Amino acid sequence: MDSTRRTFLATGAAAVAAATAPHAFAQQNSGQKEINMSFYEKGNVRIHYEEAGSGFPLLIIPGGNLNSNIAFLSSNAPFNPMNEFRDEYRCITMDLRNADGGQSSGPLEIDRPWDAYTDDQLGLMDHLGIDKFMVLGFCIGGPFIWNLLEKAPDRIGAAVLAQPSGFSTEEPDFYYQANATRWAPALLSDRPNITTDLTNAFLSEMFRSNPDFVFTVTRDFVRTCQTPVLVLPDDVPAHPYDVAMETVLLAPNSEVSLFPWKQPTNRIPLAVRQIRSFLRAHQSQMTA
Repeated sequence: MDSTRRTFLATGAAAVAAATAPHAFAQQNSGQKEINMSFYEKGNVRIHYEEAGSGFPLLIIPGGNLNSNIAFLSSNAPFNPMNEFRDEYRCITMDLRNADGGQSSGPLEIDRPWDAYTDDQLGLMDHLGIDKFMVLGFCIGGPFIWNLLEKAPDRIGAAVLAQPSGFSTEEPDFYYQANATRWAPALLSDRPNITTDLTNAFLSEMFRSNPDFVFTVTRDFVRTCQTPVLVLPDDVPAHPYDVAMETVLLAPNSEVSLFPWKQPTNRIPLAVRQIRSFLRAHQSQMTA
């Protein structure tokens, strides 16, 4: 991977340079309208979501593993896309179903965990009357985005995968163990009807039944996926560099950022400007 890594470092740097049209890096208190919070309910699923800004819809998926919740965007994300993009887009984000620290809830669908979360995401967009949209996701948002692209390819015009999750050869059981210790205990405490056997079965289906690549789709799907994707790789067991770069190499309409893009922190505005340029380009194609 050394020669490939060097090639993509150079390619990513060139892509960032081309994308960096002047744009101020948004601040936390930018004087824009307050974020609107609400709930969407369907059957026994209740999803807490927030909206900010106006324009073409942009679904934002926070990181944090199965504890993916809105607070991640202001506390743990390298940048907060709700602040960065609400001047130009209708930004929508949500707490993942049953995330600790979030306000969304629903059953554990053990036979189809990934698809259940995708149902929540698409269901929220339906609830808001949104047909076509773009999506940006951190961490666990990577596998979610690939699942969205497989299930609803005609609805999504472009996707940004920032520090995406994937299978780590260094720590092959990372996601099962991380969620067993950081997600399951709070759920078991809050929901007496859910047992350890159920959470173990749920996590096994998610992370052990297909322990490879991006968990949700195959390499063959990525090879044929026509949706434009921009990948911002990371290089830790939770966000393996090799998997992120493999998706870039396979996907026919992929782009890649400068790497590393989070450190030093003065590189983050460059990444944000590249994301903005990427979204603008593909939004114009959807609205032409």
